[in-house]
This record gives sequence, C-alpha cells and structure tokens, in this order.
Amino acid sequence: MARSDSVAGAAALRALRQRRGLSLAGCARALLEQARLLAHPPSRLPTTAGLMRSLSRWEHHSAPVLPSERHQLLLAHLYARTPAGSPALGPGSDFSELLLALACMGAGAAQLRLLRENVTRTLTSSGIALHVLLPSAVQAALGDPARLDEEVAAQLATAVSQVRDQLDRLPFARLQLMLAPIVEASRQLLAGPVPERLVPELHTAAVSVFCLAGRLAFETHDDAAARAHFAEATRQARLLPAGSPWRPLVHLDHALVALHSSAGAGTARQLAQAAAREAHHCPDPAVRAWANGWLASLAARCGDHRAAATALHRAAHDTHSPADDTPVGPAGLVFGPQHLTGFEAVCRLYTGQPRTAYDDLSTVPHTAADTRGQAQHAIVLTQRATALVRAGEPRSAAELLHHSLDTAPPHTSRITTRRIQWAWHELTPWQTEPFVTQLGNRLLTTLL
Repeated sequence: MARSDSVAGAAALRALRQRRGLSLAGCARALLEQARLLAHPPSRLPTTAGLMRSLSRWEHHSAPVLPSERHQLLLAHLYARTPAGSPALGPGSDFSELLLALACMGAGAAQLRLLRENVTRTLTSSGIALHVLLPSAVQAALGDPARLDEEVAAQLATAVSQVRDQLDRLPFARLQLMLAPIVEASRQLLAGPVPERLVPELHTAAVSVFCLAGRLAFETHDDAAARAHFAEATRQARLLPAGSPWRPLVHLDHALVALHSSAGAGTARQLAQAAAREAHHCPDPAVRAWANGWLASLAARCGDHRAAATALHRAAHDTHSPADDTPVGPAGLVFGPQHLTGFEAVCRLYTGQPRTAYDDLSTVPHTAADTRGQAQHAIVLTQRATALVRAGEPRSAAELLHHSLDTAPPHTSRITTRRIQWAWHELTPWQTEPFVTQLGNRLLTTLL
C-alpha cells in the first residue's frame, strides 16, 4: 500500500467527520454510542479520551494508522446513517466513502465485504431500511427528472450489484426488501421522460434490476411474480441494440430459474435457444460460450444428443476465441476451459456416460472460500453424486450428498435444494437401504 494512498484515506476520514460537524471529542462520543447500541460489553468500551487519540492517529496528515477491525465496525455503523438518522449505504453515501477510505489505508477486500454484510444485516433486520441501498443520485432524479444523467443509471446498476453480491449470504426475503425500492425507482425512471442519450444505459440497468427481482421472487417460491419480472426484463432487453450482451443474458437468467421451477427443462431449453440466437450477434465470445454451453446441457437433459454436441462444439470454439478489442460484456464475465469441462460433463451425464461425467466433474475447480463458491461446489457435488448412482455406486453417491449438505451455505438457494432433491430421487431403487433412509432423514431436517 503506497504511503500516498494511506494519506489520502486519512484525509477522506477527516473530511467525513468534519462534514458532519463533529469534533474529535464529538466523533469519539458518537462511536461510543454505536458501541453501546451494538451491545459491546461495558468492560470493553474505550474511553472518550482514548478514542480521541485513536482518531488523531487514523487521521494523521503524514503517517496515519489503519483503524482496528473493531473500530472499523464502529465507524461503519456510524456512517451507515445520514446525520438525520436515515440508513444510507448506496453509492455516494458516507458509508461508501468510508469503505473507500479504509481501502486506501490498507483494509482488505474480505474485511470490507464483511463490514458491508454486517451493517446491511443489522439495518435490514430492523425492518426500517427499505431504501438502504437506493443511491442519493437516484433519489434526486425521482424527485426531479431533469436531474437524470449518466451517474443515475450507473449508480442504479451499482445498487443492484450490491444486492446481488449478498445472494447466499442473507435470507432471500430480506434481499427482496432491499431490492424493492430499486425496482420501484427503475419503474418510475422508465415511465418518465428519458433523454435519448441515456436510454441504453437506463434500459441496461433495468434489465439487471428485473432479472434479480425475478430470481429473488423464485427463491421465495413466488413463481408467478418471477415470470412477470423476467417478462419485464425481456421487454427492456429488446429495446437494446442487437449485439448487446444483455439480450442473451436475460434469457440465460430466466432459463436457470425455469429449469428449477415447475416450468422444467423443456421451457428452460427454449429460453437457452433464444439466448443462443441473440448471442450469435454478440461480439463477446464469453457471452456466446455461456449461451451455447447452457443450450448444450439443456438439450442433453431433453435427450437431444445431436443438438447438445452441436452447441458444445460452438461453445468450445468461443472458449478459445480472443475477445474483441472493445469489451461489451458485463464486467467480470468470463468463460474458460474449466467452464467448458463442466458443461461437457453434464452432457455426458445425460447421454449415458456417467463414469466419464464423474471423472470430468472431479476435475472442475471450485472456490469455497465464500458463500457463492460454497453454493457452486455443493451443486457440483450433487452432479457427481448423480453420476455415481447411474454408474451403479449408490452408497458412494449418498456419501457425496452428505458432503453437499455440509458444503451448502447457510441460506441455501432453491436451485441448490432442487439439485440435491434430484440426486436424492436417483436413489429411489435403494430407498429401503439404511444409508438412503439416513440421508433422507437428514434431507428433511436440513432442507425443510
């Protein structure tokens, strides 16, 4: 961490305090109040004088010191609300500026993520923070459409990403509450007069908003609302120019939900076909590869081996294609050989090659360091278990399903649950065996 970055972070901390009209003593008292609200043991509460000395070290003009994790938590809860007491975590808020300042001073990404999760969990559990992630610029544009500009669309997209980042970390019902004001803000902005230059950005943000709303409705078992949200996302995507990555991606998001709902693999395959058609016009090879990979896996599930092989061939071609000089896909979207291997394994699973599928799935790397990685690893384990059942090894399959339950994150998604249920149904011929009944009892306890 460069010294200049640390000094800049300290200056940002000082500016935050001064903008609120807080002296060192006033800020120390405010932090002590946060500690009391968070029920810190009285014996561990620092003194006002001690906190003033700490503040001086954090804000030092030439050799600042990064606040300890405990003090970072107090600062986070202090700046998570406006001076008037309203929750505010969105872009442009004091809370966001605090995280940037701490990052400059050397706080790691994992620690900052934990801070955001801790504060978000505390605020939303109180039931009073429906607008906690609505950026200030968006609120201003809702009150005065003349203030709608590029920053509003960008902040709307960022707010959606912040909610999406909490998938598998917070209860889905709570995430719905967090997203609700963003959905309503999107509707209001789309209904008002939008400058021509802002139309693509606003429609792109809206697609992301309604796709996530559809996913969350699905996770809370409201399939009718999920379909309505995805229909709106599709309408917004069609207003984007041909070649936009969001035109195929909205279909892929919808296909994932359809596959695990009552709609089933047939509807999911139709959505994947629509995604592949749209992706054909997209210059981003990662988007094309994802679309064809999903189409291949769904065609295999539906018993169409030839279509699966054709789509896999196209995905393989795009896996090794260089990206366009001007990236057009969503930030961070990649498709590499490991993703291709995963789709190939799923296709083999449904085309009568379970042992090969198991071996391929065993080589798929996973990152279980966070909840998103844990969820994906749990799904891969269920696919491997299915392969073992079809290869005639039910006992080993049951052991893998136990491991999958151990791996799944605390707020297990409906998608992960459905995958485990599918694998469990593969064990029906052995339902009287003790190792199957034991697994069944645990599934009832864990998933219900």
